[in-house]
Amino acid sequence: MTSGKGSKSMQFRRREFLGMGAGAAALAAGAPAAPAQAATDARDEKTAEQLNVIDFHNHYVGPDFALTTLAGAPAAQRKYWEGVNRNLADRGSLLASIETAGIARRVINTPTAFIEDADGNVAPGTIQRINDHIAELVAKHPDRLYGLATVDAYSGEEGARELTRAVRDLGLRGVFVESAKRDLLPDAPEARPTLTAAAALGVPVFIHPVTDPAMHKRFARYGGLGVRLARSTINSAALFALLERGTFDELPKLRVVVTTLALGGVLLAGGFGDGQRLRKDAPALTRRHVYIDTMGLHPVLIRSAVDLLGADHVLVGTDWPIAEEKSVTQRLQTAFAAAGLNEQEQRMIASGNVLQLLGQTY
Repeated sequence: MTSGKGSKSMQFRRREFLGMGAGAAALAAGAPAAPAQAATDARDEKTAEQLNVIDFHNHYVGPDFALTTLAGAPAAQRKYWEGVNRNLADRGSLLASIETAGIARRVINTPTAFIEDADGNVAPGTIQRINDHIAELVAKHPDRLYGLATVDAYSGEEGARELTRAVRDLGLRGVFVESAKRDLLPDAPEARPTLTAAAALGVPVFIHPVTDPAMHKRFARYGGLGVRLARSTINSAALFALLERGTFDELPKLRVVVTTLALGGVLLAGGFGDGQRLRKDAPALTRRHVYIDTMGLHPVLIRSAVDLLGADHVLVGTDWPIAEEKSVTQRLQTAFAAAGLNEQEQRMIASGNVLQLLGQTY
C-alpha cells in the first residue's frame, strides 16, 4: 500500500505532467509565452529548427484512381471528405504540405480502402498499378518522399510476390496493410506469406486501422470519437492477433508499426503480461517488434508511448491529409519538452527511428 505522503507526491507529479501537456497545447494554439519562459522557448525554437522530421503516416492516391470515400460519408462530413479527396489526388498538394508542416519528408502509402467498391474489392491489377505510381513519384522527389508498397496481405502468396516486386524492383521501403479483411486478422494463414516476405526483406509492416462494419454500426452513433474507438479497437486487435498466435515467435525479424489509435492495445499488451489470460512475455515481444506513431502530437500520448515501447520504437506520424497539421516541427519540440524527452530521444522520434526502419541513413 502506498503511504499518504508518497501518494500525494505521485499525484502532484501526475498533475504537473498533465499541466505541461496543457501548456504545450496552448503554445501550439498560439497563446503568448510567459516572460519567464522566453529563454526556454528560444532554446526550443533553435532545437526545433535543427530537428530533421520525417512523417511516417501519410496517404496519397493520385489522379489515376477513382476515390470512393464519399460513398459512405455522412452528409455532415461530405465537405470535409471532399477536401481530403482533393489532397489525396493532387501530388502538388502533397509536396506543398511538406513545406506547410515544416518537415523534411513524408513516407506515403495508398490504402485500397480509399478506392474499393461497395463489396471491398478493387479491380484486378490495381495494386500493381498503385505501387508503380508510388515508385514513380518517389523517384521524382527522392529528397522529399519515401514510399510504402500496398498489398492485399490476405491474398496468400500473391501478396508476398507483389511485396517482393515492390521492394526489389521498385525500391519501395516497407509495406502498408490493413488491420483486417472481413473476418481475417493478420494472424490468418492467408496473411502469413506477406508477413514472412516482409521479415525476409527486412522492411516494416504498417498495420493501419480499417472500418469494421459491426463496430462502426455500434459506435458511429457517438460521432467522431465513436468512429475512432471502432478503428482503434481493430488496430489493437491486429496487434493482439500477432502476439497471441505466435507470429512474432515464428518471424523474429518482423517489425510492425501501429497508429496512436492502438495505444490502448499497446498498453494492454505491454503492461499486463500476467501469464494467465495474456502471454507472460507479451511486454517483451511488444517492445521488440512493435513501433507506434505520434498522431495528435500530444505530449501525454508521446510520453506514454515512450514509457511503453522505448524512445527507439516511437516515430512521427500525423495521418496527412486526414489530419493537416501545421508547424509540425515546432509543435513536436514543444510536446517533446513537455514530455521530458532529452535531445537524443527527440532526434530518434523525429527521424532516426523512421530512417532505421526504412534502411536509410541521415
